[in-house]
Amino acid sequence: MKARAAMLWGPEDTAWSLEDVEIDEPQGAEMLVRNVASGLCHSDEHFITGDMPHGGYPWIAGHEGAGIVEAVGPDVRGVVPGDHVVYSFVAVCGQCPSCADGHSNLCDNGSQVMSGRMLDGTSRIHVKGQDALIMAGLGTFATHSVVHEWSAVKVLPDLPLDKVVLLGCGATTGWGSSVYAAEVKPGDNVAVIGVGGLGSAAVMGAKLAGAERIFAIDPVEFKRESAQKFGATHTSASVEEALELIMAETWGRGCNKVICTMGVGSGDMMASIMALTSKRGRVVVTNIHPWTEASNNIPMIDLTLSEKQVVGSLFGSANPRADIPRLAELYRKGQLDLDGMITRTYTLDQINEGYQDMRDGKNIRGVIVH
Repeated sequence: MKARAAMLWGPEDTAWSLEDVEIDEPQGAEMLVRNVASGLCHSDEHFITGDMPHGGYPWIAGHEGAGIVEAVGPDVRGVVPGDHVVYSFVAVCGQCPSCADGHSNLCDNGSQVMSGRMLDGTSRIHVKGQDALIMAGLGTFATHSVVHEWSAVKVLPDLPLDKVVLLGCGATTGWGSSVYAAEVKPGDNVAVIGVGGLGSAAVMGAKLAGAERIFAIDPVEFKRESAQKFGATHTSASVEEALELIMAETWGRGCNKVICTMGVGSGDMMASIMALTSKRGRVVVTNIHPWTEASNNIPMIDLTLSEKQVVGSLFGSANPRADIPRLAELYRKGQLDLDGMITRTYTLDQINEGYQDMRDGKNIRGVIVH
């Protein structure tokens, strides 16, 4: 069938190109989905800046998506045409050691995220006589996607897909960074560095977990103002400015949990970030760092003498198949403000405008509505 997609043709591209594509029928345990919405996540911007390597070109990105199943392969068991699904950018097999240990966000299939291929190593989308490569086996910057059953989580049909689409990455990643990776507890002091899409959800997760003080740190004023609506109790424009405020408010102790959700991380910031952290405090690194960055300035003595911790988190250390429906219910109950996270919607043809708005700091989250 014919569809339309936004793609990059080579490493020199600085904008997404809109193209007509051909999509094969789903095979085996795959399904054809009409994409209803796709979030404009900063992770996809890394393909333009070169911070994140991938399988090649032509490249269709997009990994935060939701849609309606139109057809299924002969081996699909969990969904039928007409079902509403939110994508998991990690295809969860449920059988590998990580899945068996309860860490399905680290499923072995995660190694395929940047390959551009389906799980069987082939392609389902073609453009101008070439196989198109797709991010995470999804490629949501397209009107339709063929995805593996392991990549789709069914949600109730009364939920608006143009809102719960954020559960496919940003909202779950941010919320889980607070609740699962940081393990925020009642009474904790929490700092969230960068309050775009991930950080806003991290603020809400910290609030729901019972944090006493939540310090939102971001250079963009409107993002700081939005963070207060999501539950932040204090705001600062920079880590340096926040240090003085945090020490004053916590009587010199610092924050129990510090969550890094900036668009792009830098190892050079780690000493300043560690300074915000209390004894036995935990720093959660959720944001992407440049792939080639191999050094940082963590004061290692803090790890021993103050028992400070630095941990990483992928997909909020969540279980996508369980937590996407769980967070959908929090949204339904008004405890997770997905509507408030979406600053503006765009058509697929407006994708470059959407990413420019992101670069300019205009959006908490932009969403393509197909």
